[in-house]
Amino acid sequence: MEKINATFKEYFAKGKGFGRVAVLLGGTSAERDISLLSGNAVLNALLEQGVDAIAVDVGENAVEQISALTFDRAFIALHGAGGEDGKIQALLDLLGKPYTGSKHTASAIAMDKLLTKAIWQSKGLPTPEYWVADEATPLADILKKLGGEVFVKPVHEGSSIGMRCVNSEQELHAALGFAGEYDKQVLVEKRVIGEEFSVAVLNGNALPPIRLKSNNRFYDYEAKYISEETQYLCPCGLDEEKEAHLKKLAEAAFSSIACRGWGRIDVMQDLSGEFYLLEANTVPGMTSHSLVPMAAKVAGLGFSELVCEILMGTIEN
Repeated sequence: MEKINATFKEYFAKGKGFGRVAVLLGGTSAERDISLLSGNAVLNALLEQGVDAIAVDVGENAVEQISALTFDRAFIALHGAGGEDGKIQALLDLLGKPYTGSKHTASAIAMDKLLTKAIWQSKGLPTPEYWVADEATPLADILKKLGGEVFVKPVHEGSSIGMRCVNSEQELHAALGFAGEYDKQVLVEKRVIGEEFSVAVLNGNALPPIRLKSNNRFYDYEAKYISEETQYLCPCGLDEEKEAHLKKLAEAAFSSIACRGWGRIDVMQDLSGEFYLLEANTVPGMTSHSLVPMAAKVAGLGFSELVCEILMGTIEN
C-alpha cells in the first residue's frame, strides 16, 4: 500500500485543509467508555497535526446538539448504538456534513449481526452456522445442531458486550438471559475452533491481518481492553497464499455490505484451514489496545497519519 498520496501529503503538511473537524465521541451506548478513549486519541492526533478539531460528547439530544455546531466535517468515534448503527450518519447526511466511514445504510447493516450474516451467505461468503433465539426450540436441540459449543451474542452490540461462550443447556439458558439484557434479539452461533484473526480495511484495501491469542476462553471484553497478556501477532503467521486469501475475503465481506472508508472484519480459521466471517465493524476502536492502529503501523502508517488518512475520505468522497 502506498504510504501517503500527494493529496494527503498536501493536507497533512498544511494541517488546515480539513476545516473544523468535530470528533464525535462518548455517546450513550454500552460502549461509551471505549468511545471516549478512541475519540480522545483521535482528537489529540488531529491537534498534534495542527488540525482545527473539537471534541463533541454526543448526548441524548444528539439532533439539537450537532445541528447547533459549527463544523466542516465529522470524525465519528462513536461505538455501538446511536453512533455505529447509521443514526448519526443519517443526521450528518441531512445536515450536508461529510463524515468518516460508511454511509448510514451500510452502518445499519453492519451493526445487525443477523442481517450481515444473511447478506454474506447470499454472496456465498463463509460464516458460522447460527440460530436466532426463541422460546420454542429446546436448548438441547440447538446445542446439538451447532456442534455442542456456541457463542451467544446480542445482535446489535459490539466489543463482545453481553457475549458468552457456553457448552451446556444450563449455561446456554443463563447466557440467553444475560444477552437479552442488552438486546431484544439474540444470536446463537456455532463456535469455530481454531485461530482468530482481525483484518482492518482502509480505503478498499486490507491491511496486514492480526492473529489474536488470548488466555481467556475467547477474545472477550476483558481481553480486548484490559488484559496486558493478550497477544497480537502481525505478521500473523499465515503463509503468503493463505494471507492473501484472508485479505481478499475481508475486502469482499466489507464491500458486500457497501461499507466504505475504513473498518474491520473479524474472522476465524478452523483446524482444517478454512476461514469463517464473524462480523463487521464500521467504527473500530482507536485505543492503545486497538487493532486498526496496530495493522496500520505494520503497513507504514503512524497513528496520526492513519487518522488523517481516514479523514481524507471525507474530502475525496
